Amino acid sequence: MTADLRIGNASGFYGDRFDALREMLTGGELDVLTGDYLAELTMLILARDRLKDPSAGYARTFPRQLEECLGLAHERGVRIVANAGGLNPAGLAGAVRELAGRLGIPVRVAHVEGDDLTAAHPGSLAAHAYLGGFGIAACLRAGADVVVTGRVTDAALVTGPAAAHFGWAPTDYDRLAGAVVAGHVLECGTQATGGNYAFFHERPPADLRRPGFPLAEVHEDGSSVITKHPGTGGFVDVGTVTAQLLYETGGARYAGPDVTARLDSVRIGQDGPDRVRIDGVRGEAPPPTLKVGRSRLGGFRNEVVFVLTGLDVEAKADLVKEQMAGPLATSSPAEVRWELVRTDRPDADTEETASALLRLVVRDPAQDAVGRAFSGAAVELALAGYPGFHVLAPPGKGAPYGVFEDVYVPQGSVGHLAVLHDGRRIPVGPPHDTAVLADVPEPEPPRPLAPGPARRAPLGLVAGARSGDKGGDANVGVWVRSDDAWQWLAHELTVERLRELIPEAAGLPVTRHVLPRLRALNFVVESLLGEGVAAQARFDPQAKALGEWLRSRHLDIPEALL
Repeated sequence: MTADLRIGNASGFYGDRFDALREMLTGGELDVLTGDYLAELTMLILARDRLKDPSAGYARTFPRQLEECLGLAHERGVRIVANAGGLNPAGLAGAVRELAGRLGIPVRVAHVEGDDLTAAHPGSLAAHAYLGGFGIAACLRAGADVVVTGRVTDAALVTGPAAAHFGWAPTDYDRLAGAVVAGHVLECGTQATGGNYAFFHERPPADLRRPGFPLAEVHEDGSSVITKHPGTGGFVDVGTVTAQLLYETGGARYAGPDVTARLDSVRIGQDGPDRVRIDGVRGEAPPPTLKVGRSRLGGFRNEVVFVLTGLDVEAKADLVKEQMAGPLATSSPAEVRWELVRTDRPDADTEETASALLRLVVRDPAQDAVGRAFSGAAVELALAGYPGFHVLAPPGKGAPYGVFEDVYVPQGSVGHLAVLHDGRRIPVGPPHDTAVLADVPEPEPPRPLAPGPARRAPLGLVAGARSGDKGGDANVGVWVRSDDAWQWLAHELTVERLRELIPEAAGLPVTRHVLPRLRALNFVVESLLGEGVAAQARFDPQAKALGEWLRSRHLDIPEALL
């Protein structure tokens, strides 16, 4: 029987802990070490980098990390797989080869390409297909020690090494789906080991001072155990794994380029201290299309935040709006958004806590409409406005903002290539079988909890949550830790109740997905984030804290659960 494969993660985003690569290489046994550097916003940032320098477009921290750790990985026989190539995987592969030659380390470097579809999408700064893991697998099977990619799915960093190690075929859907789930848990690094965790307060602060990065022991049948190196910070339990499983997902069918994983089939259970077993995952043929992330210039944006201190906050806000009405009519930006944030409180003992914030945001395709005329009008109120007038920072000349959009192309239209260490270019064909995605019928709900006394209390006393973004949509996953709590949550937290608790969602399409094996509900709120994170359409543009806001809202909770 083929030995288990130990796959670690050392990065959940571009800018994650620099020392994580060394920590994972020295902390315990590994076969493969992965790093996820790409997100929707990152692709836009890298696109802007490449406009200034055509040789750029990849995560520049990655070679610096390897300068310290490439020799260590080689000595220990650990292969490195990372999507740090961004928009320029060939450029990064060349930089790694140059580094290895300078250091005298005999490593074989390969890369995956074919995701760049920018030329086919006029007006885009970047347009990249989300490739699967079989290009990575081809590089590893040919003997690569380091594989860098551009835009692949985050889970491909695990499915690729697992397919290469175990010899999985493209139709081994259950095995591939199991690896997708393990990859999804690993992809955000320390979010699987206690980071950003709803019930963090149940642990001593020392446990979470510096969470260790996660690893997966992947088995030949696709099942896995999520754990971390001994002696590292943080913790791994059913709750941390459940939270990450719900992060930035949607319904029961979690589609990818290689397989559609059925999240409603996932079984998780504690397998010892800091060990969580994942099994039972079923897979289906992938969809016939590939997702393409398209980043483009959305226009120009400017902002000013007025500080309103002390008494008459509402009247002060009304005065500012009246004084800015004329200049705004003259410059006529396409979008004007006012937001009064009542951070003030009565009889405050500091000036800051006596102050509210009035935010004015303007957007327009033309920079002039949000530029100096707008910022000058705001600044000119300094001696002519409300008492105590000041702003957090003077507005500038207006800055460009990006928009992220999803489009889809046929699987066979993308030239997925594994570029081996010896220069050979190996085409990676599309899947032989595909299946159009269809909604899964909602499962039968559990029987309701027996009636009893209830009291008004925050949802978060009984439920955890984790939220995030996918383009302009937000998702919030909510889970509970007992069968009794699930009997209550499944009936209580309907779409209608979510809209009551999150008023921003009241006029938006909301879909509820039920995952009984996880005792979880996953909500997708369409268009909550406008045109995506780079457009900064709301206070929390990535919906990172949407789940915590939901947990803070009060509703009638059975006393038996409190």
